[in-house]
Amino acid sequence: MAFIRPTPTGREVFFDIEDVIVSKTDLTGKITYANNVFLDIAGYEEHEVLGQPHSMIRHPDMPRSVFKFMWDTLEAEKEIFAYVVNMAKNGDHYWVLAHVTPTFGASGRPIGYHSNRRVPDAGAVDRVKQIYAALLAEERKYTDKREQLAAGTGLLLQTLQGTGMQYDEFVWTLAA
Repeated sequence: MAFIRPTPTGREVFFDIEDVIVSKTDLTGKITYANNVFLDIAGYEEHEVLGQPHSMIRHPDMPRSVFKFMWDTLEAEKEIFAYVVNMAKNGDHYWVLAHVTPTFGASGRPIGYHSNRRVPDAGAVDRVKQIYAALLAEERKYTDKREQLAAGTGLLLQTLQGTGMQYDEFVWTLAA
């Protein structure tokens, strides 16, 4: 099945505070499991997402540098919390506070990734939008994708350095 990326509508949708969006991927980021909350909010049928890259729900307002940071953390076999804006099949968007962890096999090595996403704090999303807008602006100064990623990652690390906090500590201050 060929995936066609939707055009953003600019309309934000929400899910219930009690709901948890759950998905699992293999080591390459291809979806191996999606719960009903994921399917409902994203507007897909299970057969449309299984085997597809998780990036199929990536919103264009989500900086690539944040995903690079997330992947680097996961590949170091560590968990990560991150605010993420995703895009539904119809182009609507929704914000989540994602908790992504490696899934370890019997050998003790990662065999995939597990993500739980909850309703994020609205104030934190407002602060994150400003940070992400700056990261996107930096990334868009370049045409080469590697340069975009390097520039956005550099600004993200500079932003963290300016706070005097590690990333995981910084994420939790956003909701304060």
